[in-house]
Amino acid sequence: MQTIQILAYGRLKEKYLRDAAAEYQKRLSRYCTLKCTELEPVQLSEKASEKEIAAALEKEGQQLLKRTKGFTIAMCIEGKLMSSESLSEKICSVGVSGDSTVTFIIGSSYGLSDEVKRRADLRLSMSPMTFPHQLARVMLYEQIYRSYQIQSGSKYHK
Repeated sequence: MQTIQILAYGRLKEKYLRDAAAEYQKRLSRYCTLKCTELEPVQLSEKASEKEIAAALEKEGQQLLKRTKGFTIAMCIEGKLMSSESLSEKICSVGVSGDSTVTFIIGSSYGLSDEVKRRADLRLSMSPMTFPHQLARVMLYEQIYRSYQIQSGSKYHK
């Protein structure tokens, strides 16, 4: 069974987001082993300088790279836009190529370090629009679930 690992900075705070995440985790359990690791972002002052932000991203990046396994997908706004079908094909092809783990990385509110983006096998953007950071994780769960539904030929994906 394929392993999907999600490394994400921050916790889902609102109950409705935790409930949505739990529902997709339950649904995904039929198709993969899902592991989500919530990491604590580096604390910055409200008016952090660019230098402080860069240092925080570097520290967070080092933590992420220590935990990354398998085919790595960095979630970032400047990443590639893909259809649900294309993401499904990518997840499937990774499994077929012999890599049993796909790791999705969601950075902190300031994003991801350049090193994490360079080391990723794929940089993926959900949209050029901006979404609340916590909602992005639920949206990612849904797209991963949709990917498996596409692979199985389900009517879920229309």
